[in-house]
Amino acid sequence: MNTYYNNNGEIIESTELCLSVSNRGYLYGDGLFESIKVIDGKIMNFSNHFSRLISGAEILHIRVPVYYTQEFFEEKIDELLTLSKMKKGGRVRLSIDRVSGGTYKPTSNEATYFIETIEDSANKFELNTKGIEVDIFSSMRKQINKFSNYKTKNGLIFVMGAIEAQEKGFDDLLITNEKGAILEGTSSNLFVVSNGVLYTPSLSDGCMAGTMRMQVINLALENHIKVYECTIMPQNLLVADEVFFTNAIKGIQWVGGYRTKRYYNAMSKKFTDLLNQVNGLTIA
Repeated sequence: MNTYYNNNGEIIESTELCLSVSNRGYLYGDGLFESIKVIDGKIMNFSNHFSRLISGAEILHIRVPVYYTQEFFEEKIDELLTLSKMKKGGRVRLSIDRVSGGTYKPTSNEATYFIETIEDSANKFELNTKGIEVDIFSSMRKQINKFSNYKTKNGLIFVMGAIEAQEKGFDDLLITNEKGAILEGTSSNLFVVSNGVLYTPSLSDGCMAGTMRMQVINLALENHIKVYECTIMPQNLLVADEVFFTNAIKGIQWVGGYRTKRYYNAMSKKFTDLLNQVNGLTIA
């Protein structure tokens, strides 16, 4: 399968791709990105991704042109998916960066975009068969600030957490804020289940404003399942019935254990089924 990219309106084949060394996303992490699930050649939940991307650009003082609409990017993404002949599963990475120029002080706050498509064998949301083993990432803590809820290109805390998880033999480590509250995994939002009620870290505590997090909250409300956004501390995990991760690409991933605590996965199965039903799919 040939791979194509859209570099600010220019279609490029994979054999021709060359990242400009002046790109501010590359030089300074001066930009944002979204990873979007593709099922049957169509992007999923794009309105939530687009809203977060544009809101994040405003926070970073990147001026997006008026034609950067949801419909504009949907058209550009569909064009790439068609060129790449991606008719089943995959993902799309959509970036908005500040245009090249300057050092730490930019010469302009105008925007540039980049779109890439990646094929994936998973053409629906599939629940992991073995539960994820987790612990706390204690080497670094995430600061609570106006950037905390967005997918900026400064992802070092997540990179270091993923590396330490691998070094310590865990599937993932849980990121905490300056107050010790649990926020998320290294690539996923977190939900805790207790007595049939969902709890997820509050945005005000500094967690990522995940698109799948939002979708799961909405699905819970639609299905009369109570859900609360609140502060979650490590001790809350020890009395929970179930813990699961959410992200845009994998959907739901259930946690099997945290230290000596073991978990069930009934709610994880339920939400995986609901996600696939929303997209007209069924779990075999």
